Amino acid sequence: MNIQEKDQKLRTYISELESLAVAFSSGVDSTFLLKTAHEVLGDRVIAVTAKSCSFPERELNEAVQFCEREGIQHFIVDSEELDIEGFSSNPKNRCYLCKHELFEKVAEVAAEHGIKQIAEGSNLDDNGDYRPGLIAVAELGVHSPLRYAELNKEEIRELSRGLGLNTWNKQSFACLSSRFVYGETISKEKLSMVDKAEQLLLDLGFSQVRVRIHGTIARIEVLPDQIAQLITEPKKSVITAEFHRIGFSYVTLDLDGYRMGSMNLTLNQE
Repeated sequence: MNIQEKDQKLRTYISELESLAVAFSSGVDSTFLLKTAHEVLGDRVIAVTAKSCSFPERELNEAVQFCEREGIQHFIVDSEELDIEGFSSNPKNRCYLCKHELFEKVAEVAAEHGIKQIAEGSNLDDNGDYRPGLIAVAELGVHSPLRYAELNKEEIRELSRGLGLNTWNKQSFACLSSRFVYGETISKEKLSMVDKAEQLLLDLGFSQVRVRIHGTIARIEVLPDQIAQLITEPKKSVITAEFHRIGFSYVTLDLDGYRMGSMNLTLNQE
């Protein structure tokens, strides 16, 4: 199928759902899904965003602003992952625990407002990585319209641009808990350190960033063609000084650059 056929497949699928609650993070995928669903279903679509210490304030603000601009009914629920039993120890099924609670809360909001179905924004590219959260999606009967339509990230960006969405070139984002190596304790303090460090890099003009945390070591990932900028003065000194102020003892650069799911490389190293 070409991209137009995939887009039509998506819209047909959404129309058959009748009413829909979209788990909305303000990221590239969920914004495109929500916009498309609203065009297809109108007021029979609501957005539900989970607020937690692993979700940056900037992302929450963008979610609120988008729904206000588009006239979409928006609900914010508290979904504090650190309150989930076992989550803070960062097990390999961490994402499953989080998504299971999230979609249960989305389902509660949907039921309260007479919405029949729930959807989330994973795309075709997510099938190729370790994604325990998709097990929760399957168990709870949550729809994945973008995967159903076989849309990958590049195609979603192209379609988003055609819809006039400013997220078409937004950096890919995953919750801040994904910055921790499996088995390392996740805490509010360390989540805040990662959030502040990544915000600094974004403010300095880096377009796609991750700050992976290993104890008090920061491992920075940026796009390969932006590595030279990171190690050039004055940015280098600004970054190291601020990272130390935030609480990192050591500031390191990953020479492989940014890539999705880099923490999963350790899964088979046992």
